[in-house]
Amino acid sequence: MPTELPYAADAEVSLSYDELEVLRLQYEKEVEAGHVTIQTKFNYAWGLVKSPVSEDQVEGVRLLQEIYRSEPARRRECLYYLALGHYKMGNYDDAKKFNGLLLEKEPSNLQAHSLQTLVDQRLARDGYIGMALAGGAAAIGTILLAGLIRRATRSK
Repeated sequence: MPTELPYAADAEVSLSYDELEVLRLQYEKEVEAGHVTIQTKFNYAWGLVKSPVSEDQVEGVRLLQEIYRSEPARRRECLYYLALGHYKMGNYDDAKKFNGLLLEKEPSNLQAHSLQTLVDQRLARDGYIGMALAGGAAAIGTILLAGLIRRATRSK
């Protein structure tokens, strides 16, 4: 479902397998050498978050959270991609939280504003679906109760 928000393109554009493989190989090379630079870790996490594969997204968010916790100077960079990763995984409340933190630091960030619009749309959609499910369950419950009452009054 393409968005009409130009700055939220990251929500739908994935890296190619070859592009992600370059980042993966660099990361694994540094892991084997015993020292992974923050930039390599960030680049790999960024690529994973942009992947259409949910396991990659989970790993990307995990790596970004490690960077966020251990590198205060890189937190601002991590916030958008943490929000994006959570959005892509369907964790809209977490996406909203991280995106809100970014907007507190950068109120005019257009990427964050467009991602916030996408998150809000998904939260609203999920809310409508929840209300429809609850309404459907209530209607079924009412029908079942009416049937039980009708059966009870007939058997008297």
